Amino acid sequence: MPDPQIYQLLADAVLVLHVSLVLFVVGGLVLVVVGNLRSWPWVNAWWFRLAHLLTIGVVVAEAWWGVVCPLTTLEMWLRSQARDSTYAGNFIEHWLQALLFWQAPPWVFTVAYTLFGLAVAAAWWRFPPRRRSGA
Repeated sequence: MPDPQIYQLLADAVLVLHVSLVLFVVGGLVLVVVGNLRSWPWVNAWWFRLAHLLTIGVVVAEAWWGVVCPLTTLEMWLRSQARDSTYAGNFIEHWLQALLFWQAPPWVFTVAYTLFGLAVAAAWWRFPPRRRSGA
């Protein structure tokens, strides 16, 4: 059986990836709005906007369908393999967990994700993405 520390490191890596996706979704919307107000053309790049829309779309769909995020499932499985079901980890691990996992009824998250998804869709409409012309 592999060393539990390997599982712990992998679980931490999944947690960092998860937080990065959250930051991409939240920060992406901020960048789109602020970038358009400041005339930054790159914030309307088709690939960036599509990746942003698809990411929040997956989050909203998971919430509506009652599906636990696969990253959460993977992280918890890795932690169980590391024999670390509770968080007695380091400072960064503790705060990343506190940032991602709040205590509230599921409907609160469904409403929040849906409203955020609608805000992303509104930004898509108000500041449409642009493909490069002439390829």
